[in-house]
Amino acid sequence: MVCCCSRMWRLRGSGFAALFRQQKQASNGATLLLKYSSTKTAPQLPGMEYQDAICTLNTLQTNASALEQVRRERGNPQFQLVAMRSFLERAGLVVEDLDNLNIIHVTGTKGKGSTCAFTEQILRSYGFRTGFYSSPHLVEVRERIRINGQPIGKELFTKYFWQIYGRLDETKEAHSGSMPAYFRFLTILAFHVFLQEKVDLAVVEVGIGGAYDCTNIIKKPWVCGVSSLGIDHTQILGDTIEKIAWQKGGIFKPEVPAFTVKQPEGSMAVLKQRASEMECPLWVCPELEDYQTDCGPLQLGLAGQHQRSNASLALQLSHTWLQRRRLQDQNFPSTTLEGPGVPQATPFTPSPIMTKGLADTVWAGRTQTLKNGEVTYFLDGAHTTRSMQACVSWFQEAAVRCERNASGPVARVLVFNATGERDSAAMLKLLVSCEFDFAVFCPNITEAIASCNADQQNFNVSVENMLRRCLDNERSWRRHHGAGDCPPGRRGPLLIRDAGLSPAPGRGAEALVFPCILSALQWAAQGRDPVLLSRDTDKREAPVKPSVAAKAALLREVREIHVLVTGSLHLVGGALKHLDPSSCSK
Repeated sequence: MVCCCSRMWRLRGSGFAALFRQQKQASNGATLLLKYSSTKTAPQLPGMEYQDAICTLNTLQTNASALEQVRRERGNPQFQLVAMRSFLERAGLVVEDLDNLNIIHVTGTKGKGSTCAFTEQILRSYGFRTGFYSSPHLVEVRERIRINGQPIGKELFTKYFWQIYGRLDETKEAHSGSMPAYFRFLTILAFHVFLQEKVDLAVVEVGIGGAYDCTNIIKKPWVCGVSSLGIDHTQILGDTIEKIAWQKGGIFKPEVPAFTVKQPEGSMAVLKQRASEMECPLWVCPELEDYQTDCGPLQLGLAGQHQRSNASLALQLSHTWLQRRRLQDQNFPSTTLEGPGVPQATPFTPSPIMTKGLADTVWAGRTQTLKNGEVTYFLDGAHTTRSMQACVSWFQEAAVRCERNASGPVARVLVFNATGERDSAAMLKLLVSCEFDFAVFCPNITEAIASCNADQQNFNVSVENMLRRCLDNERSWRRHHGAGDCPPGRRGPLLIRDAGLSPAPGRGAEALVFPCILSALQWAAQGRDPVLLSRDTDKREAPVKPSVAAKAALLREVREIHVLVTGSLHLVGGALKHLDPSSCSK
């Protein structure tokens, strides 16, 4: 897992600050990097390459001062926005600069990323130059910062990264050595990129919550959205839907129009109260079927019934943005929301451009189907019980449709992992109904053999904890099938071990644990995925016990293999790195 970025470590050893000072001296006494405004270009330092930038970025995951920030700010969450403003100014930006980005700000528990993707695609289809900031990334960090729908190139990322990092590094001694944590840094970088690249608008997805999320430094968005709410990140946002709704409603701004989808009664009441307090006009989106079109039902580029509410929210967000663009002097009236509920937004007739935008939307890793030879992968980053319910519905429908077209028997394999505080046992219980022949568990480690894969490194959790979580998931799966735990004496080595017990009757009793994503996919595909075979992975294969290899007899006998990868966006991203060469863009 350790990235072999020796160049980066040499740079760190010599001191970044000294390197920046040398560069400035060489440029005939140029002024401090901090004094470069957001519309000027700071010099790019020689020898600073993309992998150096990514490895340096990763140091912000475990930076001691960053960890101290987290501990301090959990007790005083308002401090997060104060600190964000300070970091922004140290990077050469001011909050007022962000007003020039004409921002669409979107929060929610489930579907906020898909909503942003629909919205960005619609407005890009109108010919606007779009910026799109989202998280997490699947394969490469650059995915988080997009221009016109595409991740910024490595050269562009590298240039802007060192500009911002340099300014912050130059000023850290005057601020107790503090540097922004990983997500906060990327947020500042995204704002800088969008300003430098002169986008017409920026679609900004909230990281966690809303009220104290670092993206909420935005003061004057053009329109805000709240997608479906549920229970997630309870240690940060609270353990009830009402507490979570309070956090999400924190992105509302005075006289800035806001839209939400249908919510549970308790959370809707809180959103209404928050909107009233902020003097923010709030509407509930209509059903997608309520929009009148001249060409039949609206077609969506993203599969799954749950995407319909996201599409409706995106229509309202893009429609409102276009109204404000065309009518610059129009002020949307504030709403007191004194009635019994939140008023419904008016369904309108989507333009042909909007209709095409919805149909053309692509959002990797969310209800995505990928066919490689005789193996079909169903990838969805569902990581809450509500999103897993939607994933199960989508997979059952999509898999059955594919099985109808198969020329023979089909085997089903689940590849699963969950991280953090997520209730993986509850998610696995929902997945039982899919009747998998095998359940495979692995950590979010792309490959077992060390390689320079800095984009997907996570230093905030140990390998031991990740593997322990896999064992817990395996035990939960077995309990759901009435198989119980493996007797203590039957457990083999952790590295690709035998499940130990005889399978229980019916599908889904076989469970295995693998040390990394690659080994899990290789076992599930059994040499029948030409993409995996073509990527020179033979040297990276971990040894497989004969008893584990024997279990794969069914996979070698069936006509096709269907693999569902779910439980974590990080897991899905690691899988896409191996399964889809185009996901590793240049």
